[in-house]
Amino acid sequence: MYSLPELPYAYEALEPTVSANTLHFHHDKHHAAYVTALNGLLNGDDQGSLEAVIKAAAPGKIFNNAAQAWNHAFFWHAMSPTKTAPGADLAAAIAEAKRVSNPGCYPTGFLALVRPLVRAGLVPVDWAISVNAVSGYSGGGKAMIAEYETATDRAFRPYGLSLAHKHAPEMQRHSGLAHAPIFAPAVVDTYRGMVVEVPLPLYALPGAPSLDRMTDVLAQAYADSRIVRFSADAVAAVNIEENAGTDRMTLRVCGNAATGQARLIATLDNLGKGAAGAAVQNLNLALGLGERTGL
Repeated sequence: MYSLPELPYAYEALEPTVSANTLHFHHDKHHAAYVTALNGLLNGDDQGSLEAVIKAAAPGKIFNNAAQAWNHAFFWHAMSPTKTAPGADLAAAIAEAKRVSNPGCYPTGFLALVRPLVRAGLVPVDWAISVNAVSGYSGGGKAMIAEYETATDRAFRPYGLSLAHKHAPEMQRHSGLAHAPIFAPAVVDTYRGMVVEVPLPLYALPGAPSLDRMTDVLAQAYADSRIVRFSADAVAAVNIEENAGTDRMTLRVCGNAATGQARLIATLDNLGKGAAGAAVQNLNLALGLGERTGL
């Protein structure tokens, strides 16, 4: 029989980066499920180490569950409550990288809003999330720019109706969610700018977190950023062109405390922070320059 190994630290030891709720969920539920399933598939027989089971198994359920049990056990030891700076070898590898990934425009806003909340355990990893977003037509490239500058039907245009948008997997992967969000993008009649919005029923989330709690987590996450700004100012409306022509991004938590409903909103420039600006940031980091150099 294979058993679920204990965590090498307390559940709350990694907070606020990884919440105790998140560790309970992944260790006590996900990791435990793989161990239980593996024992059932092997009829309770101990066949040596997990590595031995993985190497001997053919592709299928035994291999999958043994590999996931091993991956989880390894992963717990890859994290530590002790904060350390990157080692010299790792820092050099980052600086010498030949390829640097640039985030998509819509995922930039979505991840800025959702990732800190998932990490803090306020949004469960298996929560069904939707995201509504609108972009200026320059995001569609030369063809869409030419179309919008000559067409007469230039109103609000929802697209991605098959729910297979190329950015949805990126949103899921880097947010830590178990499922891709329902992504509802649209193009509007403005050249540049973007609004990304995530509605949340706070009353239905575990622990029913308040608007103030959501605000605190996001404000803390970006307290030291000179590019991402959290705004606690009360506003009646949000302008899609708020950050147009810049590399800035503004985040807000809006909603109704009485009904327990929230609207998480990010505004950015689809050509700035959503594209070229982020690329310049990545280049600066790779070259060892100040993050905002040239911006």
